[in-house]
Amino acid sequence: MSARDFPHAEAQQLRDPSWRMRVVVGLTALILLWPMLLMTEFKPWILIDRQSLTATARFLSAFFPPAHTAEFLSIVLIATWQTIAIATAGLALALVAAIPLTLIVNEHLSISRIGSGRMHPLAGSVRQAARWLLILLRSVPELVWALLFVRIVGLGPTAGVLAIALTYGGMLGKVYAEILDSSDAHATDTLLQNGSSRLNAFLYGTLPNAAPELISYTIYRWECAIRGSVVMGFVGAGGLGQRMDESMKMLAGDEVSTMLIVFVLLVAAADGLSKLFRWNLK
Repeated sequence: MSARDFPHAEAQQLRDPSWRMRVVVGLTALILLWPMLLMTEFKPWILIDRQSLTATARFLSAFFPPAHTAEFLSIVLIATWQTIAIATAGLALALVAAIPLTLIVNEHLSISRIGSGRMHPLAGSVRQAARWLLILLRSVPELVWALLFVRIVGLGPTAGVLAIALTYGGMLGKVYAEILDSSDAHATDTLLQNGSSRLNAFLYGTLPNAAPELISYTIYRWECAIRGSVVMGFVGAGGLGQRMDESMKMLAGDEVSTMLIVFVLLVAAADGLSKLFRWNLK
């Protein structure tokens, strides 16, 4: 006998057994999302209003043709290089802060844990303080840090470098610590138990296993820092974003168009470079 002789059984086989759960999850998500949409006054239909479409067409018409004079392209090139410099210098300073904090937070490098499995109260307090410092650094967005530093040091790339250093220092420290904690600690514990220093245990026990993932995440954060440095330029932190903000205030759509094209190419180049590094790490 075949399934054709039992149409009801065949229908049962074709029915999704988890459809009720899918419906419940979908309705729950809609119920939770609806008040949030109302609170944010989310009205996407405004985009297709006649007045909005007219303003959009008028705004975009000024983008063509993009500005391409030699003098302006020279300015954009300098601003682009400054953006890359801000991201790279900021990430370098972030590493200076993140690496020591990572070593402090990492429990595998604590000699007090060997054998007893417990941490000394003083060491635990120091590690907890380091964790809270990482939370503080990464909880404040780089844009907010940039606004603060623009007030302190004035307009220019210095504010952007410091903003990236603080925020990314917290991000890198947290993720580095998680990567090291999730790696195999057998080699590290063996070195510590045989009298090795914590630095040597880290360099020869922990780091070799975690290095590819650490490098991959660092490259990804450098790519994010480039995008962030452009955004911070709108608050006066230098780079391509600051030039773009000046052109938008002067209603120079052709200049904005050129800088948008350069920004897209810059992000694409950073993404390609990061993929190349990740491919070489495999």
